[in-house]
Amino acid sequence: MKLIILDRDGVINLDSDHFIKTPDEWKPIDGSLEAIARLNQTGYRVVVATNQSGVGRGLFDMAMLNAIHAKMHKAVAAVGGRIDAVFYCPHAAEAKCACRKPQAGMYLEIAERFDISLVNVLTVGDSLRDLQAAVAVGAAPILVLTGKGAKTLAAGNLPENTQIFADLSSAIDQVLA
Repeated sequence: MKLIILDRDGVINLDSDHFIKTPDEWKPIDGSLEAIARLNQTGYRVVVATNQSGVGRGLFDMAMLNAIHAKMHKAVAAVGGRIDAVFYCPHAAEAKCACRKPQAGMYLEIAERFDISLVNVLTVGDSLRDLQAAVAVGAAPILVLTGKGAKTLAAGNLPENTQIFADLSSAIDQVLA
């Protein structure tokens, strides 16, 4: 099975320092939905792993998070793609849970659910914590410069062998080349 793990905010959709709290605030990054469809068309299963501390902070509830994800699924389907699963951490950072990236809990759950080793599985994110979670399970980290990606690159200290691309679409172009 070919699997790829994507972060949500800043990779698939525009990010916000004030959180994506409603479906209306969820807006795809140009080319990201089509990139997911291209992955599907070449046999990849696409999984999203996203920290959603807005739930834990009380900024939105689970029903709203589900509505945001329903909009994302519908938007991807409209261009001929699909997201096979969405894994999320609803906890605030203060909870110090095992599932919030940079911890590997969500990724371990993905490995268990799909019965697959994540060694060398491509993992795309825009923040250092995305890359750190990937490395913790032996996955291959990819940094996109959308969302917080440019700031992440400027801050340095990227994990060894991190690939860097302008956006999800250009990363997928290279993956499928």
